[in-house]
Amino acid sequence: MTISVLICDDSNFARKQMARSIPDGWDVEISFAEHGEQALSMIRAGKADLMFLDLNMPIMDGYETLQVIKDEDLPTMVIVVSGDVQPKAYARILALGALDFISKPVDTTKLIEILTQFGLYSGDASTVKREQDTGPLSQNSNAEKLDAYREMANVAMGRAGDSLATLLGEFIDLPIPNVNLITSNELHMALADIQRNESVSAVSQGFISAGINGEALVIFNDSNFKGMVELIKYEVDDNSEALELEALMDVSNILIGACLRALSEQLHSVFSHNHPIILGRHCDLEDILKNTIHRKEDMLAIEIAYSIKSQNINFDLLLLFPKESIDLVFDKLVSSHS
Repeated sequence: MTISVLICDDSNFARKQMARSIPDGWDVEISFAEHGEQALSMIRAGKADLMFLDLNMPIMDGYETLQVIKDEDLPTMVIVVSGDVQPKAYARILALGALDFISKPVDTTKLIEILTQFGLYSGDASTVKREQDTGPLSQNSNAEKLDAYREMANVAMGRAGDSLATLLGEFIDLPIPNVNLITSNELHMALADIQRNESVSAVSQGFISAGINGEALVIFNDSNFKGMVELIKYEVDDNSEALELEALMDVSNILIGACLRALSEQLHSVFSHNHPIILGRHCDLEDILKNTIHRKEDMLAIEIAYSIKSQNINFDLLLLFPKESIDLVFDKLVSSHS
């Protein structure tokens, strides 16, 4: 009996990767949706006996989609496939009725285990024919490259968020990464989520691998320092400046370290990195950006705007790849998932 499978993800790169992970021997008819509203329409039309669902999407995200499925008792089973690997995210999706969770990028072994557990499939794990039928993960158009970079950032973002959540004991709200190919004088325009009227502090760390180099920045609105210091539970003393600097360095080390490890895994490259450098304290954003390593080059800019909504804390992780590294990042990303 053919099972209708719906893959719901805002990234075409991720949808193809998920489709290529489905074993050849599983008798399925695969459909695709780009966000939760589209998925719900297809479920109601009987096109989703089983849905693989992303969490971070525009229009309607995965949590909202699961809530509607639960409230309306819609006829579908859901396996969440996401870069958000926080334990609280896992607990939340199970409470909303999902069968299980698979972290991105998809591990076929884990997928087979879950399908077997729920009696959906227990055959051979080969995906050779599925990969051929699906075709290449991405083409060379700028739009498809940006989509691939965004999905790469999505995975790295989730790993970094999980590391920070472990330190702070708080749920970290993850955005859809803001990804742009920009000229050198457009960097400030790429930072869509940083408030321009607040002073900021920032740390920079360069990284390099064979043929690829880049820079990672963590940027804090200064108004968030008090809440972050309280969350980390430092031993409070009279030197608030020293505590703020310690918080800035600790959060930066965790975010950048976890993010680079996730990038290394996806690109099959080992990054070495420089010691972190303080780009500025209590200054405006333009002053920070003037000090970045790649300020005078065209670049790929990836902004990840983290937030801890329960504490009203927001901060940004910015990844910059210079022009000569961009195509190699894309080639490695596609080949590593092929």
